[in-house]
Amino acid sequence: TAVLGSRQMPGAEWFPGARLNYAEHALRHATAERPAIVFAGETAGPAEVSWAELCRRVGAMTEHLRGLGVKKGDAVVGYVTNSPEAVVAFLAAASLGAVWSSCAPDLAPDSVVDRLGQLQPVVLFAVDGVRYAGKEHDRSDVVAQLRQAMPSVRHTVWISNLRGGERPPAGVDALAYEDLLVGDAEPTFEQVPFDHPLWALYTSGTTGIPKGIVHGHGGTVLEQLKAAAFHQEIRPESRLFWYTTTGWTMWNIVVSGLLLGATITLYDGSPLYPDPGALWRLADEAKLDMMGASPAYLQASEKAGLVPSRHFDLSALESLGMVGAPLPLSGYRWVYDNVGEDVFLAVGSGGTDVCSGLVCANVLLPVRAGEIQAPALGVRAEAWDAAGTPVVGEVGELVVTQPMPSMPLHFWNDPDGRRYHDAYFDVYPGVWRQGDWMTVHASGGVTIHGRSDATLNRDGVRMGTAEIYQTVEALPEVAEALVVGAERPDGAYFMPLFVALSAGAELDDRLRGAIEAAIRTHVSPRHVPDEIVAVPGIPHTLTGKKLEVPLKQLFLGRPIEQAVNLGAVDRPDLVRHLADLATAYITNGSIR
Repeated sequence: TAVLGSRQMPGAEWFPGARLNYAEHALRHATAERPAIVFAGETAGPAEVSWAELCRRVGAMTEHLRGLGVKKGDAVVGYVTNSPEAVVAFLAAASLGAVWSSCAPDLAPDSVVDRLGQLQPVVLFAVDGVRYAGKEHDRSDVVAQLRQAMPSVRHTVWISNLRGGERPPAGVDALAYEDLLVGDAEPTFEQVPFDHPLWALYTSGTTGIPKGIVHGHGGTVLEQLKAAAFHQEIRPESRLFWYTTTGWTMWNIVVSGLLLGATITLYDGSPLYPDPGALWRLADEAKLDMMGASPAYLQASEKAGLVPSRHFDLSALESLGMVGAPLPLSGYRWVYDNVGEDVFLAVGSGGTDVCSGLVCANVLLPVRAGEIQAPALGVRAEAWDAAGTPVVGEVGELVVTQPMPSMPLHFWNDPDGRRYHDAYFDVYPGVWRQGDWMTVHASGGVTIHGRSDATLNRDGVRMGTAEIYQTVEALPEVAEALVVGAERPDGAYFMPLFVALSAGAELDDRLRGAIEAAIRTHVSPRHVPDEIVAVPGIPHTLTGKKLEVPLKQLFLGRPIEQAVNLGAVDRPDLVRHLADLATAYITNGSIR
């Protein structure tokens, strides 16, 4: 009955009266001319699932879930790998109007329950184990723990990932995934309101229980069609890939390539096994025309001496996507020198919050090193100063001043909307604040400087962390860096820099001097670190973001159990090591 029933943020009402189903839009392009899914892993090359077979599997799975009593509004969840099985389970749940949510099997059991348990799911899809970096990891015991910790689960569907289609082990109360694929029922689709919940995604959970971000069928369909068709130029004949797990919003975005009839490509395993060329090899073998990765993967490829255009056949590759962290200037140059002069480098920034981009690539504009090309279509993204005034040519808070269709419907278990409001609207009333520093350039392009809550504020000069990383990590001796600025109660400001060194490198006086000189010359003399400390590695969230805010909390004296959820990070041992250094600083006034 209207495009926007209400413009108020939060709570904008899009297309009141409209009804649809995401899964129907995802399957309406079925064709015999090309596959729906290409799937590969560490031990197997690309295999295909046809559109006809995908539709058959989804139809059968939908009927079996309906027979198990799953109905509109129920939660169906997955402890699953990036695989066709996960896609089928999701589309079947969406067909019924059920809410989907998933976690990758590398997540600790307590962290899985912190996420999926919030939804009180009725069905759990779970793998028996995973393969990663050449090793097999059995997860049978974890599945049993999940069942015990989530008593709302009425049925567990066992996916035999390690054991090649074996039945659930004796004594395991579970249904075999293959049994739910029996039948030839045509897919059926429950028509739901535009704002009916489709899936729940999660904040990183590094500083507390993750917040469940709920997106709707209609907003997701519109936003993903726009982002894929216009910003990424995905076409029905495209082969789309992004390295991701089922616990990151990029998985949902990749699956949404089906909305345009594109072939989605899934990969399960380490991007660095058996060597850093794994994803470039996949691009070669699967003939990808759109490939997505992270700046960290580019760094690993560069440090390994790879020249992808020389070592692999990338003649089909048209665009290379980059999200997850700011891409340094050197990354832009490396792509065009080593991947291909004609590749479209599609850099963007957005996030789980909107399951899309806020500032994005634009195929009609030139690629400028260090810049994202423009705000996304339909997104009124601006940089604001502390007074709420738009600024150009200087760093400000990334805000969105008008509603967009895929803003969250709500947070799970947030009946009065307080947590949702406080997450995005507590600084500028009625205006979305993303929590990133951004500069809008005169060209119209933008630069993302990192999280505003991890800002380095020394002597009143505020700076994002990205510039520090870009400069320090360009040194061949430094594999990765992490910087933190902590305001002490006595008014002092302590800014240490932690560096993980490349193989064979040593943090001696020469290297310390080189790091300080690089920061002084290329970043700011005010932001030369107080101490430079070598560490065994840099910890990240499970979606690859550096643990800047939790580390800052440690250096402000917050106990580790309050500052960080160790189940939501890739290397808890590294967090404990940094916590010990923080304690040493608080106790002695120095890390060393």
